[in-house]
Amino acid sequence: MTDEPGSSSGPIPRWKRILLKLSGEILAGEEGFGLDSTTLHSIAQQVQEVRGLGCEVAIVVGGGNFFRGQSRAVSDGMDRITADHMGMLATVINSLALQDYLERVGLFTRVMSAVDMEQVAEPFIRRRAVRHLEKGRTVIFAAGTGNPYFTTDTAAVLRAIESSADVLLKATKVDGVYDDDPAKNPNAKRFDVLTHTRVLEDNLRVMDLTAITLSKENGLPIVVFDVQEPGNIRRILEGENIGTLVTEESSS
Repeated sequence: MTDEPGSSSGPIPRWKRILLKLSGEILAGEEGFGLDSTTLHSIAQQVQEVRGLGCEVAIVVGGGNFFRGQSRAVSDGMDRITADHMGMLATVINSLALQDYLERVGLFTRVMSAVDMEQVAEPFIRRRAVRHLEKGRTVIFAAGTGNPYFTTDTAAVLRAIESSADVLLKATKVDGVYDDDPAKNPNAKRFDVLTHTRVLEDNLRVMDLTAITLSKENGLPIVVFDVQEPGNIRRILEGENIGTLVTEESSS
């Protein structure tokens, strides 16, 4: 039994269970701070589309639109552990906002936090998270890993592995991974496919090194794509060549 229909007579999706990584900056839209309702609504609609394909969806949200622990620790001299804990709380704010927009489009959701706060979110328990996904609920993982010094990129890879996700979709404001900054270099080349090893060796800005290494060791593919283009998540799952795929050595 599921909470909602999760099957479709349309094309079979490329991956069955996905983890979507959203940065806090994405949720801020053009303002750069806080929450942009248009962006939240667009993301909710895209998640609704892929649920309609029969995909199970988990999400990890960053908190940089409110507070970035590492940056504040460096710039202000704030204790890094304190700053990271504040950043974790920012991800909870974003997770609750996203939950509200997802439920507005008719999806059943659960927010699961790595930091105990049972009045606003369930505690993260791996088996319970998997069960939620199996029952058709969209699960939002908040508060990173619950530990300082780990980014939400690393948390996204960890949660993807723990929940047996087939792929991690990293939502950005650019249409993939380039060999140089496309905003500064009009001749920058976009990659269609990369290996984890190439990302590590060339220090390409996909995710932090811990996240990429963990993904490589566990054979977790990553797709880096532009989430600002409506329908891109669905197109990826329908097999279109959207963004950059980072995959295992044997698949390159």
